[in-house]
Amino acid sequence: MKSMKLMGAAIAGLVGYTGVMGTSLAQDTIKVGVLHSLSGTMAISETTLKDAMLMLIEEQNKKGGILGKQLEAVVVDPASDWPLFAEKARELIEVSKVDVVFGCWTSVSRKSVLPVFEELNSLLFYPVQYEGEESQRNVFYTGAAPNQQAIPAVDYLAEVEGVERWVLAGTDYVYPRTTNKILETYLKDSGVAEEDIMINYTPFGHSDWQTIVADIKAFGSAGKKTAVVSTINGDANVPFYKELANQGIAASDIPVVAFSVGEEELAGIDTGPLVGHLAAWNYFMSVDTPENAEFIKAWHAFIGDEGRVTNDPMEAHYIGFNMWVKAVEKAGTTAPDAVIDSIVGVAVPNLTGGYSAMMPNHHITKPVLIGEIQDDGQFATVFETPGLVVGDAWSDYLPDSKDLISDWRAPMSCGNFNTASGTCGGMQGQ
Repeated sequence: MKSMKLMGAAIAGLVGYTGVMGTSLAQDTIKVGVLHSLSGTMAISETTLKDAMLMLIEEQNKKGGILGKQLEAVVVDPASDWPLFAEKARELIEVSKVDVVFGCWTSVSRKSVLPVFEELNSLLFYPVQYEGEESQRNVFYTGAAPNQQAIPAVDYLAEVEGVERWVLAGTDYVYPRTTNKILETYLKDSGVAEEDIMINYTPFGHSDWQTIVADIKAFGSAGKKTAVVSTINGDANVPFYKELANQGIAASDIPVVAFSVGEEELAGIDTGPLVGHLAAWNYFMSVDTPENAEFIKAWHAFIGDEGRVTNDPMEAHYIGFNMWVKAVEKAGTTAPDAVIDSIVGVAVPNLTGGYSAMMPNHHITKPVLIGEIQDDGQFATVFETPGLVVGDAWSDYLPDSKDLISDWRAPMSCGNFNTASGTCGGMQGQ
């Protein structure tokens, strides 16, 4: 199994609200689009990201805005409807004339909007962990690529927990399927036998987990240490974890490491029986740094509720928003082409300590953290990479992408340059 040292030393709104919000509603403002589901199955995760963006915009306006102008948030609700994401993205760009968009959660929603941002040459900051295998000129990926979350998590389970049998359980869409394809290849290359890998997919909003959890329990009874690697997304996580508890599956027996369960999702679950199960992210609310303490204080003041949690995608929006602000100030304009040219190399503070930088492949540098669920719904960090990990747009473990790199700087300006053939597979990546 590869070493876990994978890093390069690289440098309040109401649910359902649709409309315009901001400190200033003057005509001469810089408009910021917020494209997150406020209803439907993904509202459990995305509503908080809308609130976080409103807080960041309000705070920036208190600092004087950008380029002498106030920011104005334009909020829409794509309602967990993937085609509607594309319609709402077009509405934000063509009708509302936003200068940038922060949004999406699922990869299927991101895939839905990519052609719109390419056609209209606008900017999207995407804040959630994803499957990689993509680099688009108009998109900045501030969530984790697989080498910043999935691969380190598997290494941790194998090297520290002694896991030999693997259940890859996910929601049936592009992110879990592609991530699990990468993980299956990685595990087999590391010597794991095919019969020691179980793969299962369920639809969004799946609620009847009794049979699947029973199958997992049976799979884990073969005498080898077994773990579940979960790419289950959205509100299906609530009944999944409840069924684990119902069937007496403790973390000491079959640990679950989740890539889409954070503090916000745990807020709706009785976490007592889940203590010891794991999640892999790049940020936890429990991180003890001055930057994080300040962020949490500002969040509680903005939202008016000290019980509200923070989570990893919120930090990704914090990083992405501040990178955009710095790139706009550097370029002296919000024009997309100028921002794209100026943002590579921009570094801003993250909340875990240190700085995250935007790389030429439009991914950022991040630490990797693995945490255990506590009975208060928080995570205790049990592993952290000793440095920052550079996000890899194209997996080293898939035959079709191992030779691909992405570099959006001139003269290459290519999202999928094949180092073996010396050719660019497409000017916008894949």
